[in-house]
Amino acid sequence: MRILLVEDDPMIGDAIQAALKDASYTADWVKDGLTALAAIDAQHYDLMLLDLGLPGRDGHGVLRTLRGDGNPVPLIIITARDSVGERIRGLDAGADDYVLKPFDMSELLARMRAVLRRKGGSAVPLLSNGVVSLDPVAKQAATAADPAIALSNREFALLQALLIRPGAILSRADLEDRIYGWGFEVESNAVEFLIHALRRKLGSDAIKNVRGMGWMVSKGV
Repeated sequence: MRILLVEDDPMIGDAIQAALKDASYTADWVKDGLTALAAIDAQHYDLMLLDLGLPGRDGHGVLRTLRGDGNPVPLIIITARDSVGERIRGLDAGADDYVLKPFDMSELLARMRAVLRRKGGSAVPLLSNGVVSLDPVAKQAATAADPAIALSNREFALLQALLIRPGAILSRADLEDRIYGWGFEVESNAVEFLIHALRRKLGSDAIKNVRGMGWMVSKGV
């Protein structure tokens, strides 16, 4: 999944981006509100982490613009502003959650998973198409033949992108967007290499190729 982090403090931003990458997220980091709006216009993001005290345009202004434009991107405010009034203002403006600094990164990751589940219409933590299951907490996949399959960060990210929408065909560009952030040079066969590795772990039929279009996992039964 691809995350947009909007945070002007370099130490906090660097720490959060590193933790997100360790948790198998693709994380792009911007440091002001106007750049955040430009990024969200140019790129699909699965979730935004938004600080309020930003230069140029503050977080409330970014949130108002996004929701005013009808952008439904899941959004969590991360801020040191702890008054009840600020929290109510952010949530009423369309934020999906409000997390106070300083926070434990494990809590933020859990809140992100909860928001993504709600947005996806699921109350359960596992992603599954009835054939393959994926545990976002343990970073493990499971099949009938093997209940605990270890995955690399990029294998996890690719399988997660497919299992979020079973039956949907994702192109190479779609998958690259979800696996690689800004500044990465992507080799031409990187997606094929990851899919080959996943098929070896999950079974040759787990991920289907749709010639000329991309890849998918079946909806299962």
